[in-house]
Amino acid sequence: MDSQQAGEQPQDQGADPVASGSVFTLDIADIRAPMLPEVGGKAANLGELASAGLPVPPGFCLTTTAYRLALSDVGLQEVIAALEAAGPSDLDQLNGLATRARSLVLDAGVPAAVADAVRSAYQQLGGNVPVAVRSSATAEDLAFASFAGQQDTYLNVVGIDAVLEAVSRCWASLWTDRAVAYRTTNGIDHASVTLAVVVQEMVDSATAGVMFTANPVTGNRYEAVIDASPGLGEAVVSGAVNPDQYVVDVRRWSIVKRTIGDRQVEIRSLPGGGTERVERPGRDGPGAPAPQPCLSDPQVLALAELGRKVQEHYSAPQDTEWAIDDDGKLWLTQARPITTLYPQTTRTPPGAGEHAFLNFSLAQGLTRPLTPMGLAGIRLIASSVARTAAFDVPDPRSGPAPYYEAGQRIFFDLTAVLRSRVGRAIVPRVFDVMEARSATLMRGLFDDPRFTVRIKTPRKLIRHVAPVAAKYRVPESLFRGLFRPAAAMKRLEALTAELRKTLDVPRTATSHQRLAHVQRILGEELFATVPQVLPLPALGFAMLALVRRILGDQATYDELQTVIRGLPNNVTTEMDLALWQLASQIRDDPDAVAFMAGRTAAALAEQYRDGSLPPVAQSGLDSFLSLYGHRAVAEIDLGMSRWSDDPTHILGVVANYLRLADGAEPPDQQFQKAAREADEQVARFVARARAKSPVHAAIVRVALDRTRRFAGLRELPKYNLVLGLAAAREQLLSVGRELAESGRIERAEDIFFLDLDEAEAALAGDDLHGRVAEHRAAYQQELRRRHIPRVLLSDGTEPEATPGISGKQRPGTLSGSPASAGLVTAPARVIMDPVGAHLEPGEILVAPSTDPGWTPLFLTAGGLVMEMGGPNSHGAVVAREYGIPAVVGVPDATSRLGTGQRVTVDGGAGTVSVEDAGGGTA
Repeated sequence: MDSQQAGEQPQDQGADPVASGSVFTLDIADIRAPMLPEVGGKAANLGELASAGLPVPPGFCLTTTAYRLALSDVGLQEVIAALEAAGPSDLDQLNGLATRARSLVLDAGVPAAVADAVRSAYQQLGGNVPVAVRSSATAEDLAFASFAGQQDTYLNVVGIDAVLEAVSRCWASLWTDRAVAYRTTNGIDHASVTLAVVVQEMVDSATAGVMFTANPVTGNRYEAVIDASPGLGEAVVSGAVNPDQYVVDVRRWSIVKRTIGDRQVEIRSLPGGGTERVERPGRDGPGAPAPQPCLSDPQVLALAELGRKVQEHYSAPQDTEWAIDDDGKLWLTQARPITTLYPQTTRTPPGAGEHAFLNFSLAQGLTRPLTPMGLAGIRLIASSVARTAAFDVPDPRSGPAPYYEAGQRIFFDLTAVLRSRVGRAIVPRVFDVMEARSATLMRGLFDDPRFTVRIKTPRKLIRHVAPVAAKYRVPESLFRGLFRPAAAMKRLEALTAELRKTLDVPRTATSHQRLAHVQRILGEELFATVPQVLPLPALGFAMLALVRRILGDQATYDELQTVIRGLPNNVTTEMDLALWQLASQIRDDPDAVAFMAGRTAAALAEQYRDGSLPPVAQSGLDSFLSLYGHRAVAEIDLGMSRWSDDPTHILGVVANYLRLADGAEPPDQQFQKAAREADEQVARFVARARAKSPVHAAIVRVALDRTRRFAGLRELPKYNLVLGLAAAREQLLSVGRELAESGRIERAEDIFFLDLDEAEAALAGDDLHGRVAEHRAAYQQELRRRHIPRVLLSDGTEPEATPGISGKQRPGTLSGSPASAGLVTAPARVIMDPVGAHLEPGEILVAPSTDPGWTPLFLTAGGLVMEMGGPNSHGAVVAREYGIPAVVGVPDATSRLGTGQRVTVDGGAGTVSVEDAGGGTA
C-alpha cells in the first residue's frame, strides 16, 4: 500500500518532482508486482503478465506520483478526514463527500509537467493511436477485494487532449459513490489509496469477454468459464449482453458446456474515437437461422490454455479479460484474483479420487473463523477423539487424518461416510436434527459416481466405536440411566467435580509447564467427559421415540415437542434464566435502572471493572460470572474472550431485558408454564397408553420421565468442554503475559494468533511480532467473508451451489426445517454478531447460526430464524424450551430478510413468509 496519503505532497514537500527525478510514466513492460504502490493493481498485474511473455497490448502507466502532485493542494485532505469518520451505513453522507471529492479532482486538472510526460509517452505509441485509458488504484485487484468496476475506463480514446481529459476523469473516479462505499465496507483507509492510470493501445476486437480460470459459481478449480460476445469486451463486463458461455474441463481438456447467448447488444469502436452501442436483431422469429457460437472450439481451448498460463504464473485462480482482434490474435487486457472463491483445504487428502469435507464449524453454530490457537486446540481435541477410537495419530498437534481446515474453519473428511452403507444410513439422520441442510447435501452426493458405496458391512465402524464404548462404560451408563436415574444424575455431578480438579494448575508453574498443561487438558482429559455424559441425553430422546412408536398417530409431532419444553437440567437455559433473574433484581431498584438507562454496554462494562456499578448490579454480575464467566460467543475458539474477561455482551443483554414492557409475561414464568404444559402432556400420553394396557401406560410413564430428566443434559458435554477450554485459555494468557513482558509479542492476547509450536518458539527466544501480524491480517480478512459452504469437495466445488443438489425456494416464502412449533408475525431483526446487538422485545431474531452465547437474546425474542441448524441443534432446542416459534436451516436468511420487515414464522411448517417487501435493511 502506498506510504503517501492521498492528497498529500511527496515526502520532500518543497522538491520539484521533475527536477528530483520522480517518474511520472513507466512502460508496461518494465512494471512488476512489487511496484503496486507506484502503479496500482491493474498496471502491476498487466506488467506481470507482460513479463511472463503473455500477450498484453503495449502501453504505459501514469504513476501515483502524478496523482499526488496534481492533488497536493486542492483541499482533498479535509474530505478524506470526513470520510474516515463516516460509517458504512451513512450512505447520504458518503455520497455527498464523494461528490465533493470528484469536483476537487476535476477542477484541479492535469499539471503541465504531468501533461508533458503523458504527451511524450503517448507519442511513442505512434501518432494519434487509439488507446484505452484505464484506472489503476493501489487498492484494486487485490487478493481479498477485486474492486472490479469501481473506477472508470475510457475506450478508443484518440489524441493527446482526449487522453489528458480521460486521465483527469480516471483520477476523479477514485471518488465515485460506489468506490467510496466499497472501500468503507471493506475497511480500507481512504487516505492510503491513490490512483495510477494505464494507457494501452486499443484492441479493436472482433470478439471479447471474460474468463475465470476456476468456476466462480460452483468453486470447481478444474473448470474454466468463458463468457464471449462480438465486439468490445465492455458489453460482457458491463452486463449489457447475454453472452455465449463455455465451460472447459481443464483436466480432460474438453468443452463440457456450451450455451449460446442472444448477444443482442454489441459495442464497437467509432472512427476518430469513442464507442457506439449497436442493437443486433433478435433471432427468435420464424425461419430465423439458429444462432452460431462466436468462438470456435479451437479458440475456446486456446483461451483455456492461456488462462492456465495466467493461473500458473500467479499460483491462484484468476479473473481475466481478453480480446481477439480481426487477425485472430488473442490478447490479455486484465487479470485479477478471483476473490469470491472459498479457500481450499490447507492440506491435500492422500491418494487419488475426490474427497468431500463437512464444515464442522457450522455444525457447531459457528460461522466466523477460528484464531490460530483456537484451531490448535480443536486439533488436539480431535486427536484425542481419534486415538480413543483406535485411530493412529502420529502428531496430535496436526490433528487426525480426517481433520482439515479451510478458510480458518474446521472441516472433516466425509468421504468414508459417503462410501459406507452404514455411514449413509446413520450420519445424515444425525444431521437431520443437528444441521438439516448439511444432511440434504450429503444425500445429494449419494448418486455421485465418485462416492459410490465401497464399505458394505459395519465391521469397520464397530472396530472404532467399541473401544470408546468399552473404555467409558457406555452400556453401564445407559443401564444406570434407565433403571437408576437418580444414581445416574449423581454420577454426572461427580464427573463434573472430577473434571474441575483436573483443570487446576499450580500458581508457581512455569510457562513451559503451562503449555504442557494445555496440551494435557485438550489432548487427554477433555474428551473423556463426552462419552460419559452423552448416553443419558441420547437415552432421553430414544425414550421419546419409543413413545412415538407405542402411541403412533396418538402422539403428534407438536405434542411430542411439548414434552421437551421447559426441560430441567439444561445448563444453558439455567444460565439464561439466571441472567434474567439478575435483570429482575436490577429492575426492582429504580436507582439502578436510572443509572443504567442510556449508558452503552461498553461503558457499563468499564464501570463494572472499576467496581462502580450500582451495588445490585455489581454484586449480581459478580455472582453470575462466578458460575458462567467461562462462557462466550463462539466459545469453542480459545482465542475468544470469555464473559469474565469482557462482560460487555452480558451487560448489553441485561439492558435489553430492562426494556421489556411491563405486563409482558416474564421468561422465567414462561419457562415454568412450559414445564407445567409438558407435565400435562405427559399425563395425557400415559392416559392414552392406559387405553392399550396397564403395561403400555407404565412403559410410557417411565420413558417420558427419562425424557424429561435426561434430554436437557444434551448441553452438558459442550458445557464441560468449554470449562476445559476456558481453563486452557487462562494458562495461555499467563504465557502470553510473559512473552509480552519479554518483548516477543506485543500484548498477552497476541498468543491466540500463534499456535502451540509458535508459542514454544517464542518462549525459546524468537520474536513473533511479524507472525502475529500476519495471522491477524488473515483472520480479519476471513471475518469479512459472508458465504461459508456447508460441504466442500476437494476440487473446490460447493455442492450447495451445484444445480440439482441445492434445490430452490418457493417465491415469497423461505423454507427450512421446523424447529419449534408456533406462529408469530413481527418485525425481523437481522443480527450477525450478538455482542452489542440490540433486539427489541418481540422481534424475530434472524441469525446465521447460534451457540450458547446467543441464547440470552432468546428470552425476549418473538421468534427465531437461522441459516444453519436442524430440529435438534442447539438453537432449536433452546427455542422449544422457551416456546418461541423457530425455523432453522433457511438458506441465505440473513441476506434475504431485512431488519424491519414484518415476517411470519411458522415453526410447525418450517416456513418464513415476508409480509411486506419494503422498508427492511439487511
